[in-house]
Amino acid sequence: MARIDLKKDLKHFYHASAKDVADVDVPAFNFLMIDGKGDPGSSATYAQAVEALFTVSYTAKFIVKKGPQAIDYAVMPLEGLWWADDMSAFTANDKASWQWTMMIMQPAFVESAVLERAISQVDKKKNLPALPLLRLESFTEGRCAQILHVGPFSEEGPTVQRVHDHIDARAMRSGKHHEIYLSDIRRADPRKWKTIIRQPLR
Repeated sequence: MARIDLKKDLKHFYHASAKDVADVDVPAFNFLMIDGKGDPGSSATYAQAVEALFTVSYTAKFIVKKGPQAIDYAVMPLEGLWWADDMSAFTANDKASWQWTMMIMQPAFVESAVLERAISQVDKKKNLPALPLLRLESFTEGRCAQILHVGPFSEEGPTVQRVHDHIDARAMRSGKHHEIYLSDIRRADPRKWKTIIRQPLR
């Protein structure tokens, strides 16, 4: 049986230094996505979105593993795109106004038919309110700057500013604030949480 770890194969995009901001050119990847709005710490909508993403992603993994392809692969980490109609909502910590797209990258060999089958299986076994909101979409970021933040989300400010300063010195920011969550926050010490902070530029 073939075994694939895309985090290792795509190390350039799913590992980052905590010391220096680096430039990356991110190609198109397929993502299972859900859009929403509200405080990620208290919003039921956010929790439901994350549950649906992981449940379907793991179901798809086992379909592929047991199917003709017989590929065993690691489910990719949760990622989030963040923005607000008024970006001062982030400075003011107005989390109720935050908008987000939560997503998990899917390997190229996990085709839409596999995900449709996974969604159907999950729908028969569990009552997940966010399930109908899932979509598969190709997403391309292109040129970006990124760095690794180590610590709780509440302390990301200086790390985000380093990325912005790096870009502002020679280009313009574009796109949405992007975070890649490398740690299982249910188990890991918040002081050791690892999050890649990424911002597109032009």
